[in-house]
Amino acid sequence: MFPKAIPTIAAALIAATPALAQDISIPFALDWRFEGPSAPYFLAIDNGYFAEEGLNVEVTAGQGSLDALPKVASGSFPLGFADINSVIRFIDQNPGAPVTAVMMTYDSPPFAIVGRVSQGISGIEDLEGSILGAPPPDGAWAQFPILAAVNDIDVSTITIEPVGFPTREPMLAEGNVDAVTGFNFSSYLSLARLGIPEDDITTILFSDHGVELYGNAVIVNTDFAAENPAAVTGFLRAIARGWAAAAADPAAGAAAVIERNPAGDLELEQRRLELALDANVLTDNVIANGMGRIDPDRFATALEQTQLVYEFQNPIDPALYFTDAYLPEAEVLMIAP
Repeated sequence: MFPKAIPTIAAALIAATPALAQDISIPFALDWRFEGPSAPYFLAIDNGYFAEEGLNVEVTAGQGSLDALPKVASGSFPLGFADINSVIRFIDQNPGAPVTAVMMTYDSPPFAIVGRVSQGISGIEDLEGSILGAPPPDGAWAQFPILAAVNDIDVSTITIEPVGFPTREPMLAEGNVDAVTGFNFSSYLSLARLGIPEDDITTILFSDHGVELYGNAVIVNTDFAAENPAAVTGFLRAIARGWAAAAADPAAGAAAVIERNPAGDLELEQRRLELALDANVLTDNVIANGMGRIDPDRFATALEQTQLVYEFQNPIDPALYFTDAYLPEAEVLMIAP
């Protein structure tokens, strides 16, 4: 599976940006391990995009979206990568926390239900009456009530089987559950690697069924951003170029990942990167309008849907959760069909 389109970048983006007078060291906190979707950050290092911005960036692996939030809020990491839905909850539960999202990356979140045709799951209409495996901490499971609500799914007919992350796909492969909650670019490939034919695998993306949530975004410590606005903008510009490079050559992106994770599988990570590009990053909206921003109306709907699964403790204020103030204006990644 390949991306919908090959990215092109405005001439202003291609032109080298004058380096800052002094290199700034920036540790960057990922949400997860070094896998295919982290390729753009490594390409930004290897291709010199960060260096051209006067930045010395070190990428650190994470253990989930919640992992990056306290790191960035505490200031130990000025920038990170996290699910914006987790950002919203974190800020609501920690009023005044110096953290916000500054660049939307997964325009379509990876939340998905992955099932097997042979287990009776060919589409969302087959979930009623099924056995659904769901790890309690799973991000997709946390948003499942939204999917159910907007699609009038009778959850009482579904048998929910709590599973662990390591046993999720094996249980599906063994037929102990009919489907599982997970991420489209992870659960799908894990199931295929267990020997399940790909034509027996069904991926139900939440975003294809009325769920208006956004996915992962670059987050920043707002104190750092206020003191170093040019560095933050330069960082985002370099990331945009990294995503362009990864989309143009996924094989090179996967190779950059494996260089940092030699135990990984090159072919697997290239496919994981391609799946993320196709389903989560290079959406029709991004192709038409560029990468990084959010649509205010969609975000308002997303916040309304969030209230189906989360009770806000404080007044909802979209300006607290995302700002485009640091996005490079002319150099935002643009996608051409």
